[in-house]
Amino acid sequence: MYGAMKVAIGGPLKLGFRPWVEGLENIPATGPAILASNHLSFSDSFFLPTMLDRKVTFIAKAEYFTTPGVKGKLTAAFFKGVGQLPVDRSGSRGAGEAAIKSGIEVLERGELFGIYPEGTRSPDGRLYRGKPGGLARVALATGAPVIPVAMIDTEKIQPPGKVMPKLMRPGIRIGKPLDFSRYQGMEGDRFVLRAVTDEVMYEIMKLSGQEYVDMYATAAKRQIADAAKAEKEAQKEAQKEAQKEAQKSAEKSADKGGERGGS
Repeated sequence: MYGAMKVAIGGPLKLGFRPWVEGLENIPATGPAILASNHLSFSDSFFLPTMLDRKVTFIAKAEYFTTPGVKGKLTAAFFKGVGQLPVDRSGSRGAGEAAIKSGIEVLERGELFGIYPEGTRSPDGRLYRGKPGGLARVALATGAPVIPVAMIDTEKIQPPGKVMPKLMRPGIRIGKPLDFSRYQGMEGDRFVLRAVTDEVMYEIMKLSGQEYVDMYATAAKRQIADAAKAEKEAQKEAQKEAQKEAQKSAEKSADKGGERGGS
């Protein structure tokens, strides 16, 4: 099913968008490896596998696989077809543990596992701090090499609020594999996990050319949402004040008109 879906989706993507790729020689022909990528767009999980000969397995929230109805079934079939694995985020430790377990299973089969260390899409095109749990723990538990990947311009294809995608050439830069075997067996050390993650994020930054922000993307999204909410509330207050002023002005005009009529 993966092969059929890759042809069905990959063919039109290649033809329509003509993505370019550098560093394909850094992807091993066989054996396990972790592809650690920046995350700019929903389409990242489609463009990257399209340009690789080998299957890449990413994780996706379980809701994509369990939504009822015809649309839900089609969505589930689509995500299964492109190699996505469902992750249940309802547990006490959320998606983190499920992602780690899924990643280890994929790598133990000798396959490629794709992961976004930022944990979510960048809200503004900048590169955010990598979360140390998933990527580093999977790498140290399996000994698999980590290959940094940079998606280029995918966020410009379909910006928020746009229905139709823009036909343009996104890019992919694939870096040299990183070996963290020196830390194997130390996945319980939070300082080691941080060091591994930061090293990977530094390589992604060099490949992508993005501005680096030393905070989590989830926190940045909250800040942006809070700022948007505050701005909306301020606009409402400004409208109320404008309406009050207009009402006062109308009342004054009515009073003056009454005075002239009485005289």
